[in-house]
Amino acid sequence: MSDIAAADLEDGFEEAGEEEPNIVRIGKKPTMNYVVACMTLLNNGVAEVMVRARGQSITKAVETVEMLRRAFLKNIKVQSVDIGTEEVKREDGSIASLSMIEIILGH
Repeated sequence: MSDIAAADLEDGFEEAGEEEPNIVRIGKKPTMNYVVACMTLLNNGVAEVMVRARGQSITKAVETVEMLRRAFLKNIKVQSVDIGTEEVKREDGSIASLSMIEIILGH
């Protein structure tokens, strides 16, 4: 499997079918894009926002949450953190395991 395909699989969440409006999926974009996405959801009245990442994007998810807490929304609380492993089917049919984190933020 090429590095490009692995990166797309890791960051893209291709198999995620239905979009839930309160989930921010972390990928390849700059951290500030995800901070703004979270702030927009929270400022529009959403009670909870889930920041979700897997693989190498986990670091960026933590950076996003910490930037929100320290610089922008000091009253925001981390309600829960869930970690785990997801099995993802590769293009060649084999199964890959990816680490995953879900951080739920709320007021």
